[in-house]
This record gives sequence, C-alpha cells and structure tokens, in this order.
Amino acid sequence: MPHDARIRVAVVDDHPLFRRGIMSLLETLENVDLVGDAASPDAAIELVTDAAPDVVLMDLDLAGESGIDATKSITRRSPDTAVLVLTMLGDDQSLFAAMRAGARGYLLKTASAREVERAIHAVADGEVLFGADVAARAVSYLSGSAGRPPERPFPELTDRETEVLDLVARGLDNGSIARTLVLTSKTVRNYVYGIIGKLGAPDRSALIVMAREAGFGGSRATADTNAPH
Repeated sequence: MPHDARIRVAVVDDHPLFRRGIMSLLETLENVDLVGDAASPDAAIELVTDAAPDVVLMDLDLAGESGIDATKSITRRSPDTAVLVLTMLGDDQSLFAAMRAGARGYLLKTASAREVERAIHAVADGEVLFGADVAARAVSYLSGSAGRPPERPFPELTDRETEVLDLVARGLDNGSIARTLVLTSKTVRNYVYGIIGKLGAPDRSALIVMAREAGFGGSRATADTNAPH
C-alpha cells in the first residue's frame, strides 16, 4: 500500500464503550478512514462485504460468539482484508487460534494508541505484527522453534462456552452452572444447546462423554451423565 494511501478500517467489538472509544481514536489518526462497526460475527461479515475495509479490528469474544470464527470467514471471503485482533485474551490458545484463522496481527486491549496505529499500518502493508506481550510466543510459533502450539480442545468454542462445557462435564445441571457463573438458567440452557450444535453431539449425555474424553471436568466429573438440559 502506498505510504500516503488512506487505510479503510472497520471495528468489530461487542462492548459499546470500548467500540466507541476505539472508533474515536481511529477518527484522529492520519490516513485512516473509519468505514463502519459491528458487534457480532454475522454483522462483521456483512460489513466487510459491503464496505471492503483494508483492516478489521477484531475482538475475540463477541457476546458469546467467536471472533475466531468471524476471522476465519472474513479471511476466506475477503483475502485482501487484514484482520488485526484487539482483545483482552492473552493466552497461547487464543493467540494460536487467531493465527490459524488468518489474523495478521494480535494486540491486547492494553496497547497504547501509538501501538494500535502502528499495527494498523503494518498489517495494511501486508506485514504480520504482534504486541510486545505476545510477540515472543508468536515468533516461536511462526519459526517452528516451539514445535506445535498447544491445542485447545474444541477451539470453535468461545471462552464462555468452554467454561460452561467444563461444568457440564463435571455433571452440574443448568441451575448449578448458572449459580457458579452468575448467569440465568435460560442463558446457560442456550449456551448448552449452542455447544451441542457446534460439536455435533446428539444430546447432553453424549456431550459429557465427548468433553470428558477431551479432558474437561477432571476428577470432579462424578455426576450422572443423564443430567437434564
């Protein structure tokens, strides 16, 4: 991209205050045009299709939906759009999942305005850029010196879905899970149905077996696998 070319940027984040804050920052940056914002994967894909941004700033946890899935869809449908992850998730699993999905950059939300600006220009120019907090691990992964990255079972699940699945694997019913995570029983039920759908389990009992075989639940998974939905 020419040095003086304007960079079209879209923001995907489900937290209204943060989204407005980052949009306000983008409006102050030289050679950057804000072309839209979205709060869900479906809205993000529609935005990219309609606005054709050069760069998408992508959160990874979108109100219970997966920014990883959104990144994968965007990079597949619009390979000229660079996805720059901007998230609170600094763990290896999230980093490597984002890289496998096609993200060209990864910053934590603690990054400074200058770091965000630099990263936008870098990924728009075709570079790969990672924040200082995650750079060493990313370089090790890209160079192969660290071997295979640690695999997270069921990477298609969001962090919240992973939490719910672990409690399901322990044999907790929806009410107990709701109390543990400070959610409503209806919300937990929706999470469980969503997890069953994503993993292709025929029912809750089969889901518990799948989860325990993948290492969820640990030694505390003692309850009957016929727990109700």
